[in-house]
Amino acid sequence: MTSSASQQRLRARQLRLSYGGPPVVDGLDLDVLNGTVTAVIGPNGCGKSTLLRALGRLLAPKAGSVLLDGARIDKMRTREVARVLGLLPQSPQAPEGLTVADLVARGRHPHQTWYRQWSSSDDEAISTALVQTGMGDYAERAIDQLSGGQRQRAWISMALAQGTELLLLDEPITYLDLAHQVEILDLVRRLNSERGVTIVMVLHDLNLAARYADRLVAMRDGQVLADGEPGEVLTERLLDEVFGLKAMVVPDPVAGTPMVVPISAHSANHADGEPVAEVAERSA
Repeated sequence: MTSSASQQRLRARQLRLSYGGPPVVDGLDLDVLNGTVTAVIGPNGCGKSTLLRALGRLLAPKAGSVLLDGARIDKMRTREVARVLGLLPQSPQAPEGLTVADLVARGRHPHQTWYRQWSSSDDEAISTALVQTGMGDYAERAIDQLSGGQRQRAWISMALAQGTELLLLDEPITYLDLAHQVEILDLVRRLNSERGVTIVMVLHDLNLAARYADRLVAMRDGQVLADGEPGEVLTERLLDEVFGLKAMVVPDPVAGTPMVVPISAHSANHADGEPVAEVAERSA
């Protein structure tokens, strides 16, 4: 990893997050490595999306802090944050009839001020974002006329038009069929490799997370239980601890990354202490 990729522009320190009740996240530390793709994984309700909201300044911490380039993000101006960091929430909604071009143009709002009005650089940023996501031919199409995959690409285009170097994606492939999931994740990887965009995304599919991310962060009950390369994180022991899942981890025949093969969701179905591989071999 290059020195630039090891810099930590976005950090969480002793983060406590809640929605008025008991903490959803408590005492969490995290460093987002510059120039990498990070996938946050874990069971439903473990705090993945809540963490992403805090990293994107949509949720103020009850304790601890999120630091962007060394400054507390909750103390920064909204426009200042939006020039550096983009956040795409789950299932974003656009006003009825809004076109792709109009949606993407909204990504330029953080760059507008009373003394800096719309300019040719804004038009160029929009055109570039549409080309990068393959949405140029759909610029005048209404968002509500697009397929699920096209709609997601349109929203990612808006985030790209912001010109941010950090992009947070909350379950960007939810409700998409497998072909469109791969299409969106291929786009994510291209944005990282060709433009150097640092990306943090919440994903449920462990095999796709392992294939497309440089780094996995595994959460349970508001805590980070493991953080590292996919091969370090996706172990049979961790899958049992985090998901309550008995599984084998084998090489993906296409990518060579870890691939999870579920056996059972109930640990009690197997004899205590037996290695997962032995259970699978005997039951084959």
